[in-house]
Amino acid sequence: MNKSLRYIAILAILPLFTAGLGTDYFTDAEALKSQGVGSSKYGSSTNVCGLQLCSEIPGGKAAWKAQQEPTPEATVTEEIDEMEDTHEEAVTEADLGSVLRLSRANVPATIPLHQGYYNGEDVYFIITDSSDPTHAEIITKNQGWQVELAPLLKNAPDAALSTTYMFTNGIEGDGVHGFQGEVFTSTPAQAEMYSALTSHVHVTWNEGVSSRVLDSEEMIMTAADNGQITLTEIDVVLNMPQIIWPEGQIMVKEDKTLTDETPYGGGQVLDIDTEEMNVTFIAHRGWGPDGRTIYYIVTDATPSGPAEMMGVVSAPTSASLIANSAAVDLYQFRNGITGTGPLGFQPGIAAGAPGDVNYSPMWRIFMIGWNTPENAQLLETIDDMNAYREAGLIDIGIARPMDSDHIVNCPFIDPFQ
Repeated sequence: MNKSLRYIAILAILPLFTAGLGTDYFTDAEALKSQGVGSSKYGSSTNVCGLQLCSEIPGGKAAWKAQQEPTPEATVTEEIDEMEDTHEEAVTEADLGSVLRLSRANVPATIPLHQGYYNGEDVYFIITDSSDPTHAEIITKNQGWQVELAPLLKNAPDAALSTTYMFTNGIEGDGVHGFQGEVFTSTPAQAEMYSALTSHVHVTWNEGVSSRVLDSEEMIMTAADNGQITLTEIDVVLNMPQIIWPEGQIMVKEDKTLTDETPYGGGQVLDIDTEEMNVTFIAHRGWGPDGRTIYYIVTDATPSGPAEMMGVVSAPTSASLIANSAAVDLYQFRNGITGTGPLGFQPGIAAGAPGDVNYSPMWRIFMIGWNTPENAQLLETIDDMNAYREAGLIDIGIARPMDSDHIVNCPFIDPFQ
């Protein structure tokens, strides 16, 4: 495939994505712009020559300009001549970096399902993150799959939370604490109330009372009024995205052939198996703040346009996190080097990653734009981003699809566990 055809193929998802975002997606909002992690060797200087300060190069900026690399066409010619001289296979222009090819850019991630209740009917959900290390450890052990510690979730406002009841004794089952399944107070069918972030109330059967399954909030409240159970609010927030609920389920992707160029549109789930009790998500590759490889899944988002485009749950309550520390900055690219990011350009950079004190699965999206896209270079760290912004080579603005606050629930996971 020649360069132009490959470019067109990789950008096939761009019209689909931008159609759901609206014309104000790239509105600038300096007041919310992240300051990043760490520091840059460029400091506050904008006198940058390529990847160095001009002062570090003998002869300064003038000498640097005189010694610039040849044009891509010249580079291709030189590489081909050199390989012909050594009888090696020649490279083409498309092989020299016009497209960023990450290996395993999209991989399947199989995650354990849990069963709970809403108004007497079944709910199937996953648990990916906990604000509390004890709950993270307990759930990780019980489900045999890593729950990430995200202390920032404790800062989430009440408007961004739903309530879930967890049982600490009574009927044995597959609940978090080894008893009956959790009871939810909303599902995605109640969009204005639903949140994957849940605050918790422990339900404990009192002594001398015969326990039974309580499968709705109404039954729980009745049992509490009758003195049969004790309710205790717990200062823990879990990320518990619902996969199947009484009136629907998360979209399953029709084309289950997963490649490094699989587009974001059309769903984030490859399979839901309620017999084996697992769900297979697409895990997307990107970069952590220091350049480490990360993978993330997408479960829900606000506003509705991006949610529908990606095939995930619309969660309007998440908008209340836009200026809250429970959400962390994630930077995506709207032009530059083509690749496997959501807009068809290089993958994004997150301001935090699992193990960091500032990690959260809730992401406030910013867009990076190159002022001269044809001169774009690969950025892999927050320091890279800050340096190029200070040099005036890129602009960064908060994403405002549909002229609305934009938050995406993207738990970072290990898809190979």
